[in-house]
This record gives sequence, structure tokens and C-alpha cells, in this order.
Amino acid sequence: MTNAMIFLHVLGSLALGFYILLPFVLGRLGSLSLSAQEGTVSAVRTLNRFGQYGLILQFLTGGYLISKGNYSMPWIVVVIVLFLAAGALSGIIGKPLRLAVEGIRAKNEVTDHIGKVRTLSSVLAIIIVVIVYFMVFNTVI
Repeated sequence: MTNAMIFLHVLGSLALGFYILLPFVLGRLGSLSLSAQEGTVSAVRTLNRFGQYGLILQFLTGGYLISKGNYSMPWIVVVIVLFLAAGALSGIIGKPLRLAVEGIRAKNEVTDHIGKVRTLSSVLAIIIVVIVYFMVFNTVI
């Protein structure tokens, strides 16, 4: 059972790789045509949903793996707080993405919405990298 959970946990971590790449994808958005922007933002919106499912998978399988391992309480608290922050940010990103798609379709200015998504995705990418650090090195600062 543990091997199956580790497999699912690694599979979920691959889904979170999207959040590390997201700031770079959004960095080139301004240079695209309007229709390309709409397609890109729509794709990011869909991939955000899959990333959220990956976070849920990570949280559930990680909870199982924590119960089978010997981890310090500070490490567990830090990791849970980081995952909750990542989940919150991925959820918050959803609204500006939706508003950006609607604005692009209505041919309105969407730089504010894209700016919010870019900022939030940068913070989220940093959080994901910090989570990976704690998973690999299993230490608390």
C-alpha cells in the first residue's frame, strides 16, 4: 500500500510542476495576439484546475505517508501550512483568470487581471519550490 501511495504522491508532484512554470508562461502573454491570449489564459485556467487536483492528491497521499513515517511535529506543521497556502493561492488565481478570459472575449483591457495572476503565480511557484525543499531535505529551519 505504501508503494502505491508513493507512486500517487510522485504523480501529484508532477501536476504541481505546472505552478513552477506558470510565471514564465504568463511572462510572455503580453506579446501575444488577442486570440492567442484568450487561448493561453483558457489553457492556464484548465491546467490550474488540474493543479488543484494535484494539490489535493498530494495532501491526501502525504497525510498517509506522514502517518507511516517518523517526522518531527515542526516539519509536519510547516508542510501543512505551506500546502494550505499553495491551495489558497491556486484558488485565488482562479477568479482573475476567469475575469481575464471574459475581458479578452469582450475586447476589454485585462492587464490588471493578468498582473494579479502573474504576481500570485510567482508567489505560488516560490511556495512549491519551498515545499519541494522540505520534502527532499526533511528539515525545519
